[in-house]
Amino acid sequence: MNNKFQPSSFYTTRPSNDGNGVQFWNNPERSGWLMKQGEYFKTWRRRWFVLKQGRIFWFKDNYLSPSSKPRGVILVGNCLTVKGAEDVLNKQYAFELSTSKETMYFIADTDKEKEDWINSVGRSIVRHSKSITDEEVLDYDSRSAS
Repeated sequence: MNNKFQPSSFYTTRPSNDGNGVQFWNNPERSGWLMKQGEYFKTWRRRWFVLKQGRIFWFKDNYLSPSSKPRGVILVGNCLTVKGAEDVLNKQYAFELSTSKETMYFIADTDKEKEDWINSVGRSIVRHSKSITDEEVLDYDSRSAS
């Protein structure tokens, strides 16, 4: 039987290595507030997200230092798509991040922030995918510009 409160394999919560040496507190590719659903109870919570070196970290607050502990980490290399999800959630500025097994939803504060996150995560997916060519990277960048 499928337990709806089973932890997701999409991401790692409370990682023991806190990001495998990634200095998430310093010069992120993108950072900002997003709403995300809880892992067990699907209530929406505001979290500070940081995209850096193929990982998306999230925290309870935006004051980060080397001693900060991420609440979770998403390995971008495991992700297949990132796209708008306003029609799926019926919520403005929503987007989704999907693997072959599951989908995680987020809500930004503005349409521009949503688009910026989609573009940044999309580029990171392409960069960290294991079977991608340089030509496909250029293709993705030109598609996201339109």
